[in-house]
Amino acid sequence: MKITVIGGSQGTGAQLASLAQAAGHQVKVLSRSGRAPSGVSTLAGDATNPETVSAAVSGADAVVVTVGGAKGVPHQRAAVTRAVVKAMQAQGVRRLIVQSSLGAGDSSSQLPGPLGLITRVALAKPLADHNEQESAVTGSGLDWTLVRPTGLTDKDPAGTWRALEVGSEGKLGGSIHRRDLAACMLEILTDDSTVGKALGVSS
Repeated sequence: MKITVIGGSQGTGAQLASLAQAAGHQVKVLSRSGRAPSGVSTLAGDATNPETVSAAVSGADAVVVTVGGAKGVPHQRAAVTRAVVKAMQAQGVRRLIVQSSLGAGDSSSQLPGPLGLITRVALAKPLADHNEQESAVTGSGLDWTLVRPTGLTDKDPAGTWRALEVGSEGKLGGSIHRRDLAACMLEILTDDSTVGKALGVSS
């Protein structure tokens, strides 16, 4: 596949770009810094700029949004995601994976113990951004999947994960390694059964 990662200079996006390239996919990364894993095609620029985003998604089979927040910029994730959705709609690119966060939407019930309440209070501003981001995705008409990870870590990856929809039996754990999340997202890219679903993910 030809995969574009929006926000792949570090963190989960960089892990995903690296794994996708190793699996034989053609990967392009758009980031403000222009950094990306070795061997991956890079594009430096503002992911809210229509021309920049249009160039990034051009020719892609799938787009993955893994951007984080930006200091002093409210609702950065939502702004980037709206720009990506608009560019994909214009170019006929259908498959979209967006990294949100557990606690967004109706997913706080999936958090273990008191973490649901703690997350809603401590992360109120980021979650408001994610909620707006998710609204842009679910109303896009694209073949989307929302991925809502629990707390992200850089510990040794477990090589496994759990992905559950709200209402599914069981609870998710409190954390997941970024590389495990990236592997999960890469698997989701080729799994049509995940289209139109929001999945909470943890180790």
